[in-house]
Amino acid sequence: MKHWLTYLKNKIPLISLAILSVFISFFLLSGCTPKKGKNKDIPLARVNTKYLYESDLQNIIPPKASKRDSLLIAHSFINKWINTQLLLQQAEKNLPEEKLKFEKQLEDYRNSLITYQYESEYVKQNLDTLVSENEIKHYYQNHLKDFELKENIVKIIYVILDRKAENIKKLEHNYKKILRLPDSILLDSLDRYAPTRSLTYSTDTNTWYPFNEVIKVIPIETYNQGIYLKNHRIIYLKGENKIYLVKFVNFKIKDEISPIDLESVFIKSIILNKRKKQLIARLRKQIFKEAAKQKEFEIY
Repeated sequence: MKHWLTYLKNKIPLISLAILSVFISFFLLSGCTPKKGKNKDIPLARVNTKYLYESDLQNIIPPKASKRDSLLIAHSFINKWINTQLLLQQAEKNLPEEKLKFEKQLEDYRNSLITYQYESEYVKQNLDTLVSENEIKHYYQNHLKDFELKENIVKIIYVILDRKAENIKKLEHNYKKILRLPDSILLDSLDRYAPTRSLTYSTDTNTWYPFNEVIKVIPIETYNQGIYLKNHRIIYLKGENKIYLVKFVNFKIKDEISPIDLESVFIKSIILNKRKKQLIARLRKQIFKEAAKQKEFEIY
């Protein structure tokens, strides 16, 4: 960031007179000289005894910013700084003395930040992040009531056809036959047959979907989702422009226990969070024990 004053004088048409006045007003005010320790640092603004210097903007202006963008960013920053200083100084004048004593709060905040950073780094370096399937299963079985479903969920295989496609009757007939095959054969058959003979399809039998999301894609109409899922294994639906062929591979009804494969990621996060807390507790106990051994503190 080179000589702002010189550049501003050459670019008056690109910026408001307000920003120029911020830069030059310093020199029009008697007795306004840079603070000690700011040798050769150009002052940009002043609010009573507080100064803003060119160096204060060094990390504000992006290195690759154009000159015009740099000016706009500087303008915004300077105005914000002035407004903040004016408000701050007004508050300091009007608030009672007891309202201005923040030393204790600031010390507590600083201490919290430092300890948090240290504990975070310690956890990062020492936490065992490997969670076995047995651990997940054990937690799941011991907290079943925590995993009651809030909505109906399903695993499905589906094919969506263009109703106006050539040989649509034959396609529909073939897909109906495929959907009645055993799942192991069905999935392979669909993956070979459907890519070029459908609008879209899915053979993902590992993912659970909320039934409310499914009916946004497949126009299933029902007043009781639970009863519908219990009485429909394979369905065929015809819309105005599309044909839907669906097989429900599995389903769970609201208020039943959510399946473990749906909850495993969440359970893993719970286990890891518990480990973090235990690790931090051991760290604090270890530090206290070592300090006591070395007589680094006393209680009077």
